[in-house]
Amino acid sequence: MRALLALEDGRTFDGESFGAAGSAVGEICFNTSMTGYQEVLTDPSYRGQIVAMTYPLIGNYGTNEADAESRSPHVRGFVVEELSEIASNWRSQGSLDDYLRRWKIPGAQEIDTRALTRHLRTRGAMKACLTTEKISAEEATRRAIEGEGVVGMDYVREVTTPAAYQWDPDDKASVAWTTGSFGRKALPPIRHRIIAYDYGMKENILRRLRQNGFGVTVVPATTTAEEVLALKPDGVFLSNGPGDPSTLDYAHRAMQGLMGRTPIFGICLGHQVLGFAFGGRTFKLKFGHRGGNQPVKDLITGKVAITSQNHGFAVDAESLPNEIEITHVNLNDGTVEGMRHRELPIFSVQYHPEAAPGPHDASHFFADFARLIESEKA
Repeated sequence: MRALLALEDGRTFDGESFGAAGSAVGEICFNTSMTGYQEVLTDPSYRGQIVAMTYPLIGNYGTNEADAESRSPHVRGFVVEELSEIASNWRSQGSLDDYLRRWKIPGAQEIDTRALTRHLRTRGAMKACLTTEKISAEEATRRAIEGEGVVGMDYVREVTTPAAYQWDPDDKASVAWTTGSFGRKALPPIRHRIIAYDYGMKENILRRLRQNGFGVTVVPATTTAEEVLALKPDGVFLSNGPGDPSTLDYAHRAMQGLMGRTPIFGICLGHQVLGFAFGGRTFKLKFGHRGGNQPVKDLITGKVAITSQNHGFAVDAESLPNEIEITHVNLNDGTVEGMRHRELPIFSVQYHPEAAPGPHDASHFFADFARLIESEKA
């Protein structure tokens, strides 16, 4: 079946359909990761977006329930150059084609993803329509123009947990495999009890928090500062999530109410929420940072890390007050990748220290958060 990808600026790409039939409209973006397509599909940060993978062959190891980052996929459409006809892996429970059919998500293969990526890098992020319907390119382009994008959208309310819950109370979901062994690595005792704001959190973040000695209570994104403080946490964690950070007034207010009253660590959207709480603002990146190969420099140590990222907005450095120190920058475009408060126990990074899929250069931030809490307790 024919698949058509139409961008709002009139550029079109013809391909072959896989996954579900139908149409989807959203912001088109590209991800440069070589593996981890199921983690990409199920990352809530992709709510409202059509994702194109730049790696040419996708689907070769199939899909399985264990690799999902949430209970369901969140992408509106999925674009690849070549879909593997064979899903070959001992953990595979089904093909990528079957997975997208199950969740009613349209996909397209035989798309020139290199040309698509170059176009988006040149022209910038834009809306697109992915369709298997028998409609003209002009009609598909019109749908892209009229459809929802990401700017001005609060998708956090759609993906956050509806009620607070304890993560992994039985210590079964967080146990990690030991390196070079088929055994399981025992979890450390819980040393700190924290609150985690769910703005669209990946489950591997929760696993990594528990593996670093945190007992985690997950709360909805709309939880107030007063409700959190009533639980008397040792610290507060702010997760990743989708949409435009400027629309999350409730999150900005909650962080302003928590500043100076508990240690705070934010990543990705949580980092941007802190930017607003500090009195700053964000801006839309031309085409975003999405993939497992983003170079970030630590301005304090001078070290460079290769990081896993997924975001389309960045904190405006010029908007931050003097009490905020920029600690990390992206070496590709100089944007803010990390910051900390000079007086209060608050820090954040724009990228993903849990890195699934992706590198592990930034995994130390969970231990850094634990040390910050211990310092405040002392």
